[in-house]
Amino acid sequence: MYRYALKRLISMIPVLIGVIVIVFTLLYFSPGNPAAIILGQEASPEKIAALEKEMGLDQPFLVRLFTYIGNVVTRLDLGTSFRTKTPVIDEIFSRIGITLRLTFISMAIGTILGIAAGIISAIKQYSVTDKITTLVSLFGISTPSFWLALMLILVFAVNLHWFPVSGSYGFKYWVLPTFTLGLQAGGIVMRMTRSSMLEVIRQDYIRTARAKGQTEWVVVMKHALRNALIPIITVIGNQTGVLVGGAILVESVFSMPGLGKYMLNGINNRDFPAVQGTVLVISFMYIILMLIVDISYSFVDPRIKSIYSSHRKRGAAR
Repeated sequence: MYRYALKRLISMIPVLIGVIVIVFTLLYFSPGNPAAIILGQEASPEKIAALEKEMGLDQPFLVRLFTYIGNVVTRLDLGTSFRTKTPVIDEIFSRIGITLRLTFISMAIGTILGIAAGIISAIKQYSVTDKITTLVSLFGISTPSFWLALMLILVFAVNLHWFPVSGSYGFKYWVLPTFTLGLQAGGIVMRMTRSSMLEVIRQDYIRTARAKGQTEWVVVMKHALRNALIPIITVIGNQTGVLVGGAILVESVFSMPGLGKYMLNGINNRDFPAVQGTVLVISFMYIILMLIVDISYSFVDPRIKSIYSSHRKRGAAR
């Protein structure tokens, strides 16, 4: 398993370099001059050219690209922000905690609600409960996060005054944004849990467990759910990575000082190092999450763990 994890980590390098090339190219050819935006419309061409030279924007595309890749690979240097003149990596580390907290709390809410609703929906297939949970999950999947965030603000913050509109200073500030993302993630988890459970509960060993007199709770939780976890874990891991990127709009709506708001400000201000560094860090976190998901399979399914063990023994024999 250690060898497999090492291979996956090594394979991350070309993927991340590809991300850098794509994002760098898109930003290079996007309209807007960062120097002109910083100095304003009344700035003279001479001042704009001098600032471009200071920021390195006067260099050819390939020179800037390979310089950036070299700095990232050799020194983990993500550049300096055009707006704040501070290292991008410091700005990211000061904000990443907000984004990760928002992501994992939202995913925890979505996982608990999604798995519970999916199990109930599968056990009571075609019932009223099944139809209601399916309808709610479809609403969560199809509703844009920014629209849902605005509706929650309108109802619970503006009209009922239960929760604050913006910020991240205490428990109440996290309720609306985490529920916004959690409802979307929960809908997807619920759909996968339901379909996976429906496949498992029709198997012969489930009927055998019931025939032996085991309680329905034991049959569902110990036999059915455990054997249905592989696709559920895949969806949870994938949705966690999606939420890291999807937090951009939610952080902006609720004015939370996370990576999403930082990147959106970078896009609006043509702060290329800020955008490139944030996208690279989000891509890195997504790849790490997928690696954790793959490794977690071995703890859920003994057959997968035996495959890892057999590969290790073959390698030792050679």
